[in-house]
Amino acid sequence: MLQPTAKALLKDVFGYEEFRGKQSEIIDNLIAGKNILTVMPTGAGKSLCFQIPALMGTGLTIVISPLISLMQNQVESLKLLDIEAATLNSGNSPEEDYQIWQKMRNGTLKLLYLSPERLMTERMLDVIKGLKIDCFAIDEAHCISQWGAAFRPEYEDLSFLHKIFPEIPIIALTATADQATREQICQKIFSDNVTTYLTGFDRPNISMNVEIKNGWKQQLLRFVKNRQNENGIVYCLSRKKTEAAAKLLVDEGYNALGYHAGMAGDKREENLNRFMAEPNLIMVATIAFGMGIDKPDIRFVFHADLPASPEAYYQEIGRAGRDGLPAIAHMLYGMDDIRMRRMFIDQEQADDDHKRRGHQRLNALLSYAEAPECRRVSLLHYFGDVAEFDKCGNCDLCHNPKQTIEATETGQKFISAMYRTSQYFGMGHIVDILMGKMTDRMEHLGHDHLPTFGIGKDLGINEWKSVARQLMARGFINSDMTHGSLKITEKGLQLLKGKDDFRYRPDVILKKQAKKVQKIILDLPEEFQGLFQSLKSYRKEIAVERSVPAYVIFSDKSLIDMAINQPATLDQFGDIYGVGAGKKKEFGEKFIQFINENKDINS
Repeated sequence: MLQPTAKALLKDVFGYEEFRGKQSEIIDNLIAGKNILTVMPTGAGKSLCFQIPALMGTGLTIVISPLISLMQNQVESLKLLDIEAATLNSGNSPEEDYQIWQKMRNGTLKLLYLSPERLMTERMLDVIKGLKIDCFAIDEAHCISQWGAAFRPEYEDLSFLHKIFPEIPIIALTATADQATREQICQKIFSDNVTTYLTGFDRPNISMNVEIKNGWKQQLLRFVKNRQNENGIVYCLSRKKTEAAAKLLVDEGYNALGYHAGMAGDKREENLNRFMAEPNLIMVATIAFGMGIDKPDIRFVFHADLPASPEAYYQEIGRAGRDGLPAIAHMLYGMDDIRMRRMFIDQEQADDDHKRRGHQRLNALLSYAEAPECRRVSLLHYFGDVAEFDKCGNCDLCHNPKQTIEATETGQKFISAMYRTSQYFGMGHIVDILMGKMTDRMEHLGHDHLPTFGIGKDLGINEWKSVARQLMARGFINSDMTHGSLKITEKGLQLLKGKDDFRYRPDVILKKQAKKVQKIILDLPEEFQGLFQSLKSYRKEIAVERSVPAYVIFSDKSLIDMAINQPATLDQFGDIYGVGAGKKKEFGEKFIQFINENKDINS
C-alpha cells in the first residue's frame, strides 16, 4: 500500500489546505534523515514538522517536552485526530502505563511524549534500543540553555542522544532563541551537525506597549478597564505581589485567580483548569505559569514587573493572540525592577560566565524598554531577525512617537570608544572611558591616554548607559553574549563614518503616561456573531465533558468558518478549516445538527 504524502496527511488528518513557511522543506529533510533546528514564532505550526513525518514513518517518534500539562494537551489533541499518541508520566495509572508499553512493543504507537527526566533513565534508553525509532523531537529546546545543569540536569543529558543513537535524526524546536542560545543548542544537541531554520520572530497581531511604572495598581486597573470579557495574564515578579494583584482585581469585580509555586499543587491545577476552560478569566501569576499554556484566545499579557530577559519577555507575550486575532502586550518597568533583576542574577548559583550573560540579556531588554523608535524593530533585531520595515504601526512608539533629540555625535563618541579599544569591553568600561573615570584597570590598560578618554563628561553615567541601550535597540551595536563585550555592527560603522544618524530619547525614566485602551472586536460580520457565540458555548460543553481545553475540540478560526459557511453535510463539514478525517467522524454530525438548529439565531 502506498504511503500517503505529507500534503495528503495535512488535509486528511489535520484539515489544512497548504503548508506554511518552511514546514514542507523541514518535513522533507527530517524524513531524509537530517538533523534539524527550527526556530518559529508561536502559532507558526512547529508541531506539524514532526507529527506529519511520524505518520509517514513505520516506527515510533519520541517527543521530549518539559511539562506534563503540555504533553497531555498535545496527546489529547492527537487522539481527537485518530492518531495513536501517548505520554508516560507520573500522572498515569499502572494500567495506562501497561497499555502504552504494549503499543510501543507491537508497533502501533506513533508518537510518545516524555519528559527529559523520564527519557534519560537507563531503563528507558535500554527499552528504546530495542524499538524502531524514526525520530527524536525536542520541544521547547531553548530550555537546554535556560535551565541546564543546575536546575534540570537531564536537559544537559540530552546532549548524549545523538551519540547513543547516531542513526536517528533529531529535530529541536523553539519559538525563543537568540543567537547564543541557538549556537548552544547546535553544539550540545547536534555537535554542530544540523540544518537550522530561522523563520522569523514577528507576531504582528500583538500590539507592544511599555509604560514607566508609577503606581502599578492604578496602572493595572486602568489597563483592564472594559476587559471583563477577555482572557488575559498578569505577570508579577513575586508571590506576594501576585496575591495582591489577584485580590485587587477580584475586589474590583473581575474574574481573576492567582498562580505561583508557593500554592498547593492541587489548587494550582484547579486554577489552571479554570483558566483553560473559562472565556473571561484573568490569571495573575509568577513565571511558574509558563510553558504549556496553549490557550489560543488570550487577548492580553500585562507585565506588572520587568521580565528577566528578551527571551522570557518574548515567551511570555507569545501566549497572547495564538488565534491570530489582535492582542496586547503591556509592560511596566522602573528603576526598582532593574535593581531587583541585577540582584537575582548576582545571587544565582552559577558561574561568572552565566551571570555575565544574564546581565547582558537584561541590558538587551532595557534597550527594548528604552527604544527611541519602533519596539518591534528593536525586539526583532535582538533575535537576529532583520525587519522589513522601520515602523510596525502596532506599538506605542509608532502610535505615539516620543520626543527625541539629534544625538549623532553622541553615538559616534560611544562607538569610537568601542573601536579604539578593539571591541573587547562591555558597557561599564566604555562609559568609564567617556566619563574620564580613572580606575586601576584604566591605568593598567593605558586607556586614560585614548583620545576618547573624558570626552563624554557632558552626560551622566545613567545617561550614557541609556545611550548605549538605545544604540543597541537601533541596531548600531550588539552584545557578545558569551564574553559580554560590545560589538559594532555594519550599521554602527556607517554611523561612525557620518553616513547614518542617531536620535536619542532622554525622557525614559519615571514619567507618567496615559494610555487609551481599545476594546478588541472579533472581525466577523454581525449576522454571524450569534451563531459563532452559540458554537463557542457548545464547544465549551463538549470540552468540559471530555476534561480538555476548548481549543482541543476546535479553534475559534474553525468555529468562525462554521458560522459563515454553515455546513449541512459531512463533506461540507470536512472542508471547514482545521477539520480532518478524525474530527469529521467524531464531531461532524453533532455540529451539523447544532448549526442547523441555531443558524437563524441572528435573524
